[in-house]
Amino acid sequence: MAILINQDTRALIQGITGVVGAFQTKVMLDYGTNVVAGVTPGKGGTAIHQVPIFDFVQDAVEACHPNAAFCFVPARYARDAAIEVIEAGIPFLVLTAEGIPERDMLAILQYAASKGTRILGPDTPGIISPGKCKLGVHPNRMYKEGSIGVLSKSGALSYEVCKTLTEHGIGQSTVVGIGGGPLWGMTQRSALELFEADPETKAVVLLGEVGGNMEVETAAFIKERMSKPVIALIVGRTAPPGAQMGHAGAIIEGKEATAHYKIELLKQAGARIANQPLDIPRMIHEVGV
Repeated sequence: MAILINQDTRALIQGITGVVGAFQTKVMLDYGTNVVAGVTPGKGGTAIHQVPIFDFVQDAVEACHPNAAFCFVPARYARDAAIEVIEAGIPFLVLTAEGIPERDMLAILQYAASKGTRILGPDTPGIISPGKCKLGVHPNRMYKEGSIGVLSKSGALSYEVCKTLTEHGIGQSTVVGIGGGPLWGMTQRSALELFEADPETKAVVLLGEVGGNMEVETAAFIKERMSKPVIALIVGRTAPPGAQMGHAGAIIEGKEATAHYKIELLKQAGARIANQPLDIPRMIHEVGV
């Protein structure tokens, strides 16, 4: 089944005619993603890669009935683009832009919550259900269809870990990049809830980093609700306090934001702790998956 996207996903791409949007749309199409429409204001009535383009999301919804959207729109226009998707009733939106102003992101999340749209991102590589569908920029060759859910704040770390899993013959059900923060749509907990309910997913790999306190809620959920094994890798153990380590949300401010605190919390909740990506295939075999 996978989570969030599968072979039945009908995708709409905002910003489909930009350099990045056009290139990545072609990659997604080649992977097998069913891209049914694109939106670029002023380009309506044309097509790219045989995908029809519309001026407005509502027109695309009425004509093509997408049930997911991926936004390649730059950060300064992302709020308006997201609001348009939410107003059109599309239930799932991936926001890839980095640097969306916090007040814009707050407006997006508030409106999405009121309308029932699930937001993934911002600053996310997207999501891939190997062998079924991809809404994102993941390198295709690093993934293999299987039963391990992967959840990550860092796109690069998820690529490395999934490449390691694939090289060891371990496939993935869905790989979710929640993004670099500091404000998120989907959280670790909300993704874990979906993995817990997914019969195809047999275990989950949780990839985290320094910054924020999201893992506090995550650990509580693992302890109280997760019946499936969770293997966690938290990077940034030697990061200095106050330094931003790449992502906007990866800033150590207080004890709860440190890698050591998060590792201890997750360990107490029952998660198995990996020290490096190469530990993860062995640990998956140890839990009998």
